Amino acid sequence: MAITKINVDHIARIEGHGNVHLVIKDGKLESVEMNVVEAVRFFEAMVAGRSFRESSYVCSRVCGICSPTHVVTDLQAIERIFDVEVSERTKLLRQLLIYGSYLQNHASHLFVFAVPDFIGQPSVFPLADIDPALFEQALGLKRLGNDLCTVVGGRSIHPITAVVGGFTSEPARDEYLRLADAMEAQIPFAEAVVDLFNSFAVTEFETRGDLLATVEPGGYPVQSSNTLRFLQAGEEFDSNDRDEHIQEYKVEHSGAYFSKVKSSGRNYMTSALTRINASWDNLSKRAKIAAAKAGLRPPELNPMRNNVAQAVELVDALERCIGYCRELAATYEPGASLPVPYEVKAGRAIGVTEAPRGVAFHGMELDDEGRIVRASIMTPTCQNLANIEDDIRVLASKLLAEGVSEDFIRLEVEKLIRAYDPCLSCSVH
Repeated sequence: MAITKINVDHIARIEGHGNVHLVIKDGKLESVEMNVVEAVRFFEAMVAGRSFRESSYVCSRVCGICSPTHVVTDLQAIERIFDVEVSERTKLLRQLLIYGSYLQNHASHLFVFAVPDFIGQPSVFPLADIDPALFEQALGLKRLGNDLCTVVGGRSIHPITAVVGGFTSEPARDEYLRLADAMEAQIPFAEAVVDLFNSFAVTEFETRGDLLATVEPGGYPVQSSNTLRFLQAGEEFDSNDRDEHIQEYKVEHSGAYFSKVKSSGRNYMTSALTRINASWDNLSKRAKIAAAKAGLRPPELNPMRNNVAQAVELVDALERCIGYCRELAATYEPGASLPVPYEVKAGRAIGVTEAPRGVAFHGMELDDEGRIVRASIMTPTCQNLANIEDDIRVLASKLLAEGVSEDFIRLEVEKLIRAYDPCLSCSVH
């Protein structure tokens, strides 16, 4: 009996630390383990007993890149408990804040983490010599995301201006117009990024898992909807009912929880790719054209295509944010986004947003003084881990049947993991 092991220890170019181990017997895949080796960070325990006013500042530290998402998700849970309805202006500012993290994350992931896989380089740094103009444009897009988060949130990571009911301060009218012009200038490059990543060859296969995304009639929601859908099963639910539809569970080989669809026991994926599958018809005009040109239409079930989906979302985010900035400038009025009045009371709710990497949940239970009794966070990566593991199984089995080399299998497995854009540090929140 011939036994071969393919081990990828300390997977490179992802957030956090993890390994993947494959065991092959007589030319057939026997087992796959996706190991998260990060230590648990206890954010849910850290906020217990604190005032609701402190929670978003603490929980934003779950992730540097996605910190705006964690702030907004946390605030949404608290506002559902207090029955707070924020103004349309506050909603637009929150959209800008989250889309700033999309620009930061997608540009970093595509050009720092993913692109070396397709140009035969060990890191992004040779790109500075191979194509310095492309390298500088990619950094410029990342800087623009940082700038957007800084102007709206008070700083580029861990925003401080977004609070329950509104914002403590707001950018000046001229800042909105400056940002709009800067984003307009970046759209041609973002469209070229879609073409670039679509030109890279990937192994053709389909995930066996379901797809999860927030949905909204006529919209492409990132923080405006509490409704979620498992696209394959057609199972739709409110975020407050998360625990009736999603089950977290432990595995011995990982420091992070895995997740599955409670009703079916299936793994599932949440990502830019699932958002485009859920809301393709509602992409912005130029993003939809770019997606169609790249052949990215639902149903698209190859997780390797998440790179292209993120590139499409760069176009979508830029186009939307230009409109938001111009609208906010045209309707500018000092103090219009200040927090609305609210009454502190006890209750329980679960907020949901679309982080760059997929759906993020923050559950919150408060006592009648507004102190946190219990918090529950589910990041996109902890929801994706079981599906990543199963996708590796499908991919490696296909490649083994084709008789390719072990080195090629190892590289394709790494490409797949990086295509998910996982944050293993976030998964052990």
